[in-house]
Amino acid sequence: MPDFSDVSAGLQMPLAEAMQTQRAVRRLRPDPVDDETVLEVLRLATKAPTGGNMQGWEFMVIRDPGVKHQLARLNRQAWSIYRRFARRAARGNISQARILSAVQWQADHFEDAPVIIVCCLHGRVWPSTMGKASFFGSIFPAVQNLLLAARAIGLGAALTTLPLWSRTLVRRTLGLPHTLTACAVIPMGWPMGGGYGPTTRRPIEEILHLDHYGTRPYASE
Repeated sequence: MPDFSDVSAGLQMPLAEAMQTQRAVRRLRPDPVDDETVLEVLRLATKAPTGGNMQGWEFMVIRDPGVKHQLARLNRQAWSIYRRFARRAARGNISQARILSAVQWQADHFEDAPVIIVCCLHGRVWPSTMGKASFFGSIFPAVQNLLLAARAIGLGAALTTLPLWSRTLVRRTLGLPHTLTACAVIPMGWPMGGGYGPTTRRPIEEILHLDHYGTRPYASE
C-alpha cells in the first residue's frame, strides 16, 4: 500500500476536479494508512473557516480494534432501523439501490476500516434552527476539507453520522468529556475499486430560485 510520499503529489489536483469527482467511498481495503497521510489530511481540514475563528474542533483518530468494534456496533444498530425506510423509499430506483448496497457493505465491514476519524466540536448545541446551524457550521467546513484532501490523494472516505445516534454511548466509547460533541464519523482507507470518478447531479437550473422560492428563471420550459 502507498505511503504519503507516494500520494502527496495528488494534493496538486485542481480544486474543481476534486469537487467534480468526489464521492462517498465506502468499500475500503483493510490495508494500513500511514500516520503522515492521516496527519496531512487533518492539517488541511483545520485550514477551514470556523465561527469566530474559535477553532473549537478536536479530531480523534481511531485505530484500536476494540474501539472500532464499538463504533461499528453503534453504526449497525442505527442502520438496522434506518435501512427499512431507506429500502422502501429506494424501491425501483437502481441508483439508490446501489448506494444502499454500499452502505450495507460498510456496515458489515465497519471495523475493518484501517482508520476512523471522529470529528468533534467544543460547545453547546442550542435547540433553535439558528443555534444548530451556527454550531455545526463550525465543524462541517473542516469535514469537507478533509474529504477533498482524501479525494485528491485517492484515499477513500465517507461521512456518516449513524454511529452517533446515542450521545451517551459515543461519549462512553470514546471517553469524551461532556463539553465535547461528536459531529461526524469518517472511515478512511484505500479504495477496493476505482473509488472516485465523475458524479451525476441535478442541473443547477432545476434547483435555483431567484429572490423567492418557486421563481426559477433559469429552468428550461
